[in-house]
Amino acid sequence: MSNTSDALVCQGVTVVYRKRVVLSHIDLAVGAGEWLGLIGPNGAGKSTLLHSMAGLADHSGTISLSNGRTPTATDLALVPQTPLLPLGMSVAEYVLLGRTAHLGWLARESRADHRIASGVLRRLDLERFAQRAVASLSGGEAQRVVVARALAQESPLLLLDEPTSALDVGHQAAVLELVDDLRRSDGLTVVAAMHDLTTAARFADRLALLHEGVLIANGVPHEVLDASVLSQVYDTPLSVRTIDDELVVLASPRAKGSLEPAAPEST
Repeated sequence: MSNTSDALVCQGVTVVYRKRVVLSHIDLAVGAGEWLGLIGPNGAGKSTLLHSMAGLADHSGTISLSNGRTPTATDLALVPQTPLLPLGMSVAEYVLLGRTAHLGWLARESRADHRIASGVLRRLDLERFAQRAVASLSGGEAQRVVVARALAQESPLLLLDEPTSALDVGHQAAVLELVDDLRRSDGLTVVAAMHDLTTAARFADRLALLHEGVLIANGVPHEVLDASVLSQVYDTPLSVRTIDDELVVLASPRAKGSLEPAAPEST
């Protein structure tokens, strides 16, 4: 399954928690410079797979880089869905923590580290919050700061767990477009658990559909976003349409004169 262009390879990854199988024998490779979107309903195993990749969840099977080495903190950065924001720390200090993985024992951040952190704050429009206490931020502001910390780490692999769940529409697009720009300019590889299927189709090169811990489908968006399959997995009728050359996933409209939604459709 592995080849020299793969940034990360999962083979037979299985997670069992309290005798319940959360992930079952996941085989999945992420190409260097690729954006892989993990989709599926709540409880499908998306976050567990990301945490396994980051070394934060016990699993069987193997997760490795293309050279066979187990990834470390300098290889990947994780943006969790519900991050812990320490009391008494400013936004600037929190984002600077992203440089910790690159520091030697007892070393302090250099001018270059501060410059990288400041640059990320500027690109995410967070400079005005630099001296604010990170714990005082609103949900949307905090989410952008957590993304900023991950970007400051400058790891070649970025793992995003619902990175825009607390953001308004404008900031959702801004954060994802920034990540996409970095991917294209710097060769960043992105693996993102994404709740919104339309957004996933817009940004991801490839989608992996998980259901009850099993990999159901893996391919380009127009292959994976099949209305009949999605309707079954999400347990509700869904339609997949093409609008302005983009795939859009919608809840099926109700049939006229009926309380029941219409059957799923693809156009």
